[in-house]
Amino acid sequence: LNERCWSLKRTHDMFVSDHAKPVSLDEESHKVKVAVKLRTEYGPVLHMPVLKEGRVKGALNGGPEYLITGTHPYPSAPGVALTADTQVQKMPSEAGVHSMALALPPSQARQDAARTAASVGEIHRHAGGAERSQPPQHTLAIMEGGMKTSALVPRKAPTMPKPQWHPPWKLYRVISGHLGWVRSIAVEPGNQWFVTGSADRTIKIWDLASGKLKLSLTGHISTVRGVVVSSRSPYLFSCGEDKQVKCWDLEYNKVIRHYHGHLSAVYDLDLHPTIDVLVTCSRDATARVWDIRTKANVHTLTGHTNTVATVKCQSAEPQIITGSHDTTVRLWDLIAGKTRATLTNHKKSVRAVALHPRQYTFATGSPDNIKQWKFPDGNFIQNLSGHNAIINTLAVNSDGVLVSGADNGTVHLWDWRTGYNFQRIHAAVQPGSLDSESGIFACVFDHSESRLITAEADKTIKVYKEDDTATEETHPVNWKPDIIKRKRF
Repeated sequence: LNERCWSLKRTHDMFVSDHAKPVSLDEESHKVKVAVKLRTEYGPVLHMPVLKEGRVKGALNGGPEYLITGTHPYPSAPGVALTADTQVQKMPSEAGVHSMALALPPSQARQDAARTAASVGEIHRHAGGAERSQPPQHTLAIMEGGMKTSALVPRKAPTMPKPQWHPPWKLYRVISGHLGWVRSIAVEPGNQWFVTGSADRTIKIWDLASGKLKLSLTGHISTVRGVVVSSRSPYLFSCGEDKQVKCWDLEYNKVIRHYHGHLSAVYDLDLHPTIDVLVTCSRDATARVWDIRTKANVHTLTGHTNTVATVKCQSAEPQIITGSHDTTVRLWDLIAGKTRATLTNHKKSVRAVALHPRQYTFATGSPDNIKQWKFPDGNFIQNLSGHNAIINTLAVNSDGVLVSGADNGTVHLWDWRTGYNFQRIHAAVQPGSLDSESGIFACVFDHSESRLITAEADKTIKVYKEDDTATEETHPVNWKPDIIKRKRF
């Protein structure tokens, strides 16, 4: 190809040198043929741009800098890493050049020019780009005339306020009776009894005061993953890995309605607090909204790309919150049946959501972090870090105690306002169970908020109470004003 190109170049030079001379028809036709041949054989590569090098006026670092111009910015393909040699071979914008100039030690001539030509407003406006490029914990001292000193002034780091003191919780009852993992718990509105769903395919109702078994309900043909008791009617709702959603009439202790529609295991369900609506979520990556009375599927909430593991309802906008194994949390508009906001801050699956009973806030749990958010748009508040495990459940009471239960059997208790982790519990498994069977699948406060009930992998239900004998002197807050982790990511 090089030989043919040189041949064509020689032909072109001959054509240019002989252009002033009279030519015959044969020579003219030969040159036309050469031109046609050039176009047909090399036409496909003639459109390629020729890179031009131009020296940048006023080199910023004292040495020559080159600007590469062409059809693509340098580097010419995605995924090509810049090296020390090629770092400067990119096309900065005018603002970028200006901010880079401010970030470098200015020459005396540029200082003089800046002092006479630039106003204070311009200096601060242009300095913003250089200032934002620095680490957030430092500010840059910009001197008059656009000069930036090399001294870094540390910015005072925000500190965690002193957390409220909470008494520690202690185990006071272990309830046995299920023959499989206990996967779900719900307390009835009158606070007289609570209900559990298990991998043994049964639903059991227990007396809250004594812990005695009152009733067993059978009907599911696989693990019962979710239970909830209605405060508006004598109904109990359950869902399971058999794809079924059932409504139980507790006056007759039998199923009176089925809600058909999910294509895979149903992992969680919740009742809307003010209207007769049931919401369920499933491994089929959807959540469904049901009319309790007519069994109609009002909405199918689609948008998640993996299992929807948890769902919660509230009376204000947005009315439905879902957490999914696709690592996102979605806030849904119940009227429109559409997503109002998608929260993508978590890096791993979200299996737990808890709504604060008094504040307009909620928390989500994931193996990376527990995160707190504001309604209605899901504005990020803070991270609660330290529970480094798969978090299956969250619960929060009016005193601001947040409980997180994990797959490894640990329970962490947090101060809601500050995110301070004031207690960690790892209860022993039931005798006869393996140590690996110490997972926490669900937890809930009773309505008096004096008892915490957990559902566990060792087939037991554990009940915790606050330690009445504890004081701030016997159990002091081991608190240090650490930097608040309110960074959004």
